[in-house]
Amino acid sequence: MTNSNTTTNDAGSAEAAHEAFFALHRGLPRQGPGSDATTRRLLTAAGPLPDRPRVLDLGCGPGRSALLLAAEAGAEVTAVDLHEPFLAELREAAAERGLTDRIRTLRADMGALDELPDGSFDLVWAESSVFVLGFDRALAAWRRLLAPGGTLVVTECAWTTDRPHPEALAFWSEHYPLRTVTENAAAAVAAGYHVLATVPQPESDWDAYYGPLGERAGAADTTVPGMADAVSGARAEIAMRRAHGTDYGYTGFVLRPADPRWRTRPETAADADRVREINLAAFGGPDEAGLVDALRADPAAWLPELSYVAEAPDGTVAAYALITRCHVDGVPAAALAPVAVAPEHQRTGAGQAVTRAVLDAARLRGERLVLVLGHPEYYPRFGFERASAYGIRPGFDVPDEAMMALDLTGSGAVTSGMIAYPAAFGV
Repeated sequence: MTNSNTTTNDAGSAEAAHEAFFALHRGLPRQGPGSDATTRRLLTAAGPLPDRPRVLDLGCGPGRSALLLAAEAGAEVTAVDLHEPFLAELREAAAERGLTDRIRTLRADMGALDELPDGSFDLVWAESSVFVLGFDRALAAWRRLLAPGGTLVVTECAWTTDRPHPEALAFWSEHYPLRTVTENAAAAVAAGYHVLATVPQPESDWDAYYGPLGERAGAADTTVPGMADAVSGARAEIAMRRAHGTDYGYTGFVLRPADPRWRTRPETAADADRVREINLAAFGGPDEAGLVDALRADPAAWLPELSYVAEAPDGTVAAYALITRCHVDGVPAAALAPVAVAPEHQRTGAGQAVTRAVLDAARLRGERLVLVLGHPEYYPRFGFERASAYGIRPGFDVPDEAMMALDLTGSGAVTSGMIAYPAAFGV
């Protein structure tokens, strides 16, 4: 997170500060908290990519992520940074690994990318660099660069508690005001994205950055103009992490622009009849429509803000998705069911749009775990995986692959045990 925006009194000292900052960081294995393991986890969360995906790596530094994306995802990477020595280091590393034809470097301001055409990348990637622009500005500026179905992956420092220590609050208020993970997710949704996943980075990612940086600071020649301030800034940040690191951390945000064809929103009382019609038509019988009615009548199960519809361009309701309260081993969880699309809108993306919207809403209200009993070839696109992997099981016989769970926190810290559905489900 350290940056070179040191306060100075004149142009000469500003240049000295700039040079000292990059001298302190030159040759480090990483320019921010991260690891190859985290890069791979984020890549997995981004979902399937084209055979030769076009990737834009913004604030690439010496290119650790760019090299991995080119080698392991088969990507054609455009790597952007303002610091030419970083780009030279990346070109050298790419040549050594036989990846010259896969990596193109571009010296540019990642906030001013007018030369890059709209819709030209399948994946826009920014590890440990979004703070240079700020989360909100970056999401607004980079959205146009994504091809249809493209994904934006950024890592951002965020509060991991609602009550950070005053020293940590004061430190980050001065350097880069933080928000919580949920606040950043809400900002992403407000900016027109769906949150596919959040990926908390482990403490080892910080060690991989601060360990070498601390050693470099200890060996630095502080008589070099600007170096004393650079070393002081690095040491202050490392000390803050040691003292209050449980209050904040880096989190990866995997985001995809919402499908503009479908307006999604919570249902209103006026939608009830149409919702019933959609469920009757989609499932060819009364069971799911009756289930929704019964769940509406159960105050222990019904979560009004998690009953969602998608509107067609003409304003009619085209699809429906519902999340209600269930429990796992007595701990509150959430159940996704039913998801229904009017027959005339099936296979158009309406079902995906309303499902992603209701999952966003669940994430923003603080739900941690969502369960679904459904088609094992459909729901994994939303991040669901076998519930049994978490030690979660239903109290009735179903194929293992059909009972799925989605950890909205990405932490893996979910309760295991037996699922207890509301009585309306009849199980």
